[in-house]
Amino acid sequence: TELPAFGLLCFLSFQALELRAYIKAKGAEISEENAEGGLHVDLAQIIEACDVCLKDDDKDVESVMNSIVSLLLILETEKQEALIESLCEKLVKFREGERPSLRMQLLSNLFHGMDENTPVRYTVFCSLIKVAATCNAISFIPTDLDQVRKWIVDWNLDTEKKHTLLRLVYEALVDGKKSEAAAKVMVELLGSYTEDNASQARVDAHRCIVRALKDPNTYLFDHLLTLKPVRFLEGELIHDVNSIKCDFVSSLSHEQNMTKMRLLTFMGMAVEFKEISFDTMQQELQIGAEEVEAFVIDAVRTKMVYCKIDQTQQKVVVSHSTHRTFGKQQWQQLFDCLNSWKANLATVKTSLHTLSPSA
Repeated sequence: TELPAFGLLCFLSFQALELRAYIKAKGAEISEENAEGGLHVDLAQIIEACDVCLKDDDKDVESVMNSIVSLLLILETEKQEALIESLCEKLVKFREGERPSLRMQLLSNLFHGMDENTPVRYTVFCSLIKVAATCNAISFIPTDLDQVRKWIVDWNLDTEKKHTLLRLVYEALVDGKKSEAAAKVMVELLGSYTEDNASQARVDAHRCIVRALKDPNTYLFDHLLTLKPVRFLEGELIHDVNSIKCDFVSSLSHEQNMTKMRLLTFMGMAVEFKEISFDTMQQELQIGAEEVEAFVIDAVRTKMVYCKIDQTQQKVVVSHSTHRTFGKQQWQQLFDCLNSWKANLATVKTSLHTLSPSA
């Protein structure tokens, strides 16, 4: 049993020598001789100097860097962490936009080569997201919220790391224009705060509100108001409408602002009235007669309002509209509607029994 172990040790030592020689030939300040202290000391020195390889388009660079990753994966878990963190830092901080596909591949190989429950996978995954964000490649990274939740448990992340991970995923999804997925991650992030630490979430809460206002596909905000960090901001300047408005206006063009407000106004009108004349729409929404039909079509596409255009009578007939807010009054209306429905069903049942007593 000792001979195979000795043979493996010799092979690893030889591989480390080859890596040293290659990196030195590329201009790195590193000795060609193996370091005293074992493979992990060798790897520490190799990783420290390996960024010279990333500058080169040599076809051998990929295999050299993958050799470093392979040696890392062979090490005992307790010796991996510091070295993996060092390599990840190198790959993330290397000149933005340069060799992103290679850096992503190396990080991906490292990530998938490790045991699923190894906590240091957190560092690798965060680095993978950061590199992907620099080259608009977030679609190639697993960001499904259920999977991220599982990893948070598997890696036994503390609160700070959990928040860092969710924040990174959120920002990458926003940059990748995946607004719906990003919104879910932000709600997950804000929902993870407690009464004890909600005060620490001011920036995240502010960002969440502004992002929701900015997103052209988001019209309902009640679910945000139930989150502890958002509630914590109540009464503070950041929670004030004027503060939110300033950030909202500065982040969107005038036309985007007007489109959002017109849609929200129309939703309010559609809840209150089942028929809305073109003249009323022109007046309330401040649009021209020639814009009414196009506006209604865009509103229906949001699936927040269902209506038809009656060109003959110059009006819009509403069949359904989502409430802009769902408060106590709306809950009471729903309660009354369900009670009425229940009573009608009871009447129908009684009538059926009268017609057919055996039913």
